[in-house]
Amino acid sequence: MKNAPDKLQWHPAFCAAAGLEFHEDIERLELKPEYNLSKEPIRIDLLIIKEESDRRIKNEIGHIMKKYNVIEYKSPEDALTIDDFYKTVGYACLYKGYGERVDAVPINELTVSIFRATRPEKMFLTLQKYGHKIEEKYSGIYYVTEHLPFPAQIIVTQELEPGEHRSLRILSNHAKKEDVEEFLRKAEEMNTPRDRQNVEAVLQVSVKANDELYREIRRDANMCDALRELMKDDLEDARKLGESEGKAMGEVVGEAKIILKMNHSGMSPENIASITGKDLDEIHAILEGKVPVLG
Repeated sequence: MKNAPDKLQWHPAFCAAAGLEFHEDIERLELKPEYNLSKEPIRIDLLIIKEESDRRIKNEIGHIMKKYNVIEYKSPEDALTIDDFYKTVGYACLYKGYGERVDAVPINELTVSIFRATRPEKMFLTLQKYGHKIEEKYSGIYYVTEHLPFPAQIIVTQELEPGEHRSLRILSNHAKKEDVEEFLRKAEEMNTPRDRQNVEAVLQVSVKANDELYREIRRDANMCDALRELMKDDLEDARKLGESEGKAMGEVVGEAKIILKMNHSGMSPENIASITGKDLDEIHAILEGKVPVLG
């Protein structure tokens, strides 16, 4: 029986995408993934704290945000129900209640944002039934008002304007080619270590979730530098693994694993050879199983 495929790590990739969405203001924001509300295992997917609470975030997703912003992310595999909505509101209330001192987190400095790839139609109907109002403030960004202690919004990532939100739009099982290609073009312009790490985290999940699409993109001889750099980093990790083990074989095996991974993702032997600097014969030997791959 084949081994079950590894579960995609959507949440870390989402936190990385959030970092890319807000990269213009990133120096004035503190992003805290999987923030623990208490000593018990109650965690917020992402907590965003603005250093200057009265300064507006440039990205339209951040227009609603104040000093303390509780973020919930639902992967393409997760449902979003009315209970999830109130649970997230509850997390924000708990975050306020667990402040270091009385009223350390003012209620008027809190917001809630929930992200999901597709529109939660049933939840929207239930929210309206309970007396809440829903307004589409921007494409894919729905403000929920009335009968709430603080502002809340639902972000439907596949409805967001493509030009400004590619990092979130490609976090989907059905990413679009134009979104991926534009994301890669913009990624080439991002030079800070933080941005580059976020780009890699988003790509790693997007590639696994959209195998056929990335196979098609990688067949292009002009494959984007962002993907080239991603593969180069993997190869460098393999080399370091070999060096740390003090064995030449460790490097060979590590590189072979990466080369197999590159080929499985749709990259031709010729492209692999050009990226890795190896002879085409060496690449074919690895792909044909002539080089042992352990573990």
